[in-house]
Amino acid sequence: MMRALVLPPLLCAGAIAHAAEQAGPGSAASLLQVLLGLVVVLGLLAGTAWTIRRLGLAKPSAASAVKVIGGASIGTRERIVLVEVADQWIVVGVAPGCINALSTMPRQEGFAPQENMPPMAKNFSAWLKQTIDKRNAQ
Repeated sequence: MMRALVLPPLLCAGAIAHAAEQAGPGSAASLLQVLLGLVVVLGLLAGTAWTIRRLGLAKPSAASAVKVIGGASIGTRERIVLVEVADQWIVVGVAPGCINALSTMPRQEGFAPQENMPPMAKNFSAWLKQTIDKRNAQ
């Protein structure tokens, strides 16, 4: 019995099922049903957490040091995101397996992020070009 605690989980489940079979035919079926129910519940929990994260339903806390101001999709899996950290704005390029800081600038005072603000798709490229030109002129 103590060896079962040391074995990997899959071997433990097999050892428990074997011990239940020796105890009687009805208890093996009930143990298998309990293990199957546990796997289903854990799968549903993992699926729900993935869905919430994927859809962005989990809102970041108000005390977060990093805020996403806006962004635009520039490809199927690539995005440009404007992130606020302290009093700095950072333009970040995001692709699968790669995140690059493209530009930094001081926080713009006239711009207030809104919760339900649509992505800045049309004006973002013009704003980015103007900001980079302004930064290079300094």
